[in-house]
Amino acid sequence: MFGYPEFRSPQLEIINALSRGDDALVIMPTGGGKSLCYQIPALLRQGCAIVVSPLIALMQDQVEALQQLGVRAAFLNSSLDLSTARSIEQDWLDNRLDLLYVAPERLLQPRMLALLEQVTPALFAIDEAHCVSQWGHDFREDYLQLSELHQRFPDVPRIALTATADARTRQEIAERLKLSEAQHFLVSFDRPNICYRIALKDNPRAQLLRFLRDEHMQDAGIVYCLSRKRVNETASWLADQGFKALPYHAGLPAETRADNQRRFLREDGVIIVATIAFGMGIDKPDVRFVAHLDLPKTVEAYYQETGRAGRDGQAADAWLVYGLQDVITLRQMLEQSQGSDSYKREEQHRLNAMLGLCEITTCRRQALLAYFDELRDKPCGNCDSCLSPVATWNGTEAAQMAMSAVYRTEQRFGVNHLIDVLRGTENDKVFQNDHHHLPTFGVGKALDARQWRSVYRQLVARGYLSVDVARFGALYLQESARAVLRGEVEILLRQDPKTSSAKRTTKNALPEHIDVGLWEALRECRRQLAEDQGIPPYIIFHDRTLQLICEQRPQNVDEFAAISGVGDRKRDKYAEAFLAVVKGNERS
Repeated sequence: MFGYPEFRSPQLEIINALSRGDDALVIMPTGGGKSLCYQIPALLRQGCAIVVSPLIALMQDQVEALQQLGVRAAFLNSSLDLSTARSIEQDWLDNRLDLLYVAPERLLQPRMLALLEQVTPALFAIDEAHCVSQWGHDFREDYLQLSELHQRFPDVPRIALTATADARTRQEIAERLKLSEAQHFLVSFDRPNICYRIALKDNPRAQLLRFLRDEHMQDAGIVYCLSRKRVNETASWLADQGFKALPYHAGLPAETRADNQRRFLREDGVIIVATIAFGMGIDKPDVRFVAHLDLPKTVEAYYQETGRAGRDGQAADAWLVYGLQDVITLRQMLEQSQGSDSYKREEQHRLNAMLGLCEITTCRRQALLAYFDELRDKPCGNCDSCLSPVATWNGTEAAQMAMSAVYRTEQRFGVNHLIDVLRGTENDKVFQNDHHHLPTFGVGKALDARQWRSVYRQLVARGYLSVDVARFGALYLQESARAVLRGEVEILLRQDPKTSSAKRTTKNALPEHIDVGLWEALRECRRQLAEDQGIPPYIIFHDRTLQLICEQRPQNVDEFAAISGVGDRKRDKYAEAFLAVVKGNERS
């Protein structure tokens, strides 16, 4: 039915466990094949499987893909009118559905629970399960009530799935969903096809434009920004530069958001500029890049967001620019939040870990995987640190000067003023505070302002200095600074490049042996078929399947059916159209 010759590890183990009635908690990276782990048991077990899904767009995407395969699938959510919803409910009661997708808030309504009592579900699948964790990055309060499923239906197997969860979040998911006794499947977090690249902000727009024009001119991608205003401005600016860029954030009308997401899913080469409100569960396989113009709040959020690139396994980029101001902004947001002191401390640790990932001079992938307790022996060879190793310099003396300036100005000033003091800049603020009389005034002329900014940023990242957001970004010393000031610790600092990180050595172009004419003809055939049905092109076939058609050039239905990604239903539905394209583009 699904058209694949074999399972990925550990899909078969999970499918077998769920099919025999056991519970499971699955942590599997984006693009790893989580959906099959509950879709196949749903077909094998008696009754209709209930899939808890947090987003309308995600439900629609999954259901359209299943219907293409001949699976009897439907969804119930607020996008349906009353008569359509009632018709779907009747199909469910009459055993005419294999899978039914519902939002968590709808599932626990009295009407829905009453229907569940009438028709015993085949299983419950809780997708995007990290939403249950209050320490997670996409917390949804409705998910907290899902433990009720175990109490009401103790004999119905449950599977919870997510792509991103550190040890603490995994524990919370298991506890809140009553899955501590379930079999846990933890798959490698590594996405080897993604190239991780992190650079300092210089001129963010110019850096982004260079990245897009040099490497992703015709590609679909996502650009994340911290604020709605920045999203709107960036989308408009990219459109002016000739890109098909659309904004997405919670402040836009629902109709606009839905239309922009639909275009992103169904058209080629669309760039979505978004806040973190966009992306959870996005199934578009050919997203070639995810760019961040602002620092993500946590490593977990960064991994989840970058994981939306390259779901098809082809080369993709995770590109980020950041600066010290990002840290100050995020800490201000954290201080102004309504969370408890323990929550703020935990989030502060997570922000520090994200900043640490940006500042390391070693392999990014090794550090990223280590955050999720996965150790990798060798550098990956596919991140900027591996492709363009970072030089370091002995910054012990510079660090002592920088910290001394902080101490002697009474820990009340931000980076710009501290740099003015160190470089001996004679301005009103320096004179008004009598800082031109300090021993540190002018001792740092050997470094320019950009270099001093790098020193301060790295000292904050390593925990020697902290930012006082209540004092407009004033820096103050941490206890660990004493050892540096006493000369007991040597500080090696990264030497920031004067330009953005080097380009990847591998391009996203088609393999050389692919016939470009046939490739484009197949894509056009797919586009027309998708447009006729009102579905995204990738639901018909992923790019990888089109590449295999190019390589194998099937001449009949049996050869077409043997290609990975072509199941029985799609063979019957599409073989004639695609075989005609192949025959019409025979090499002379």
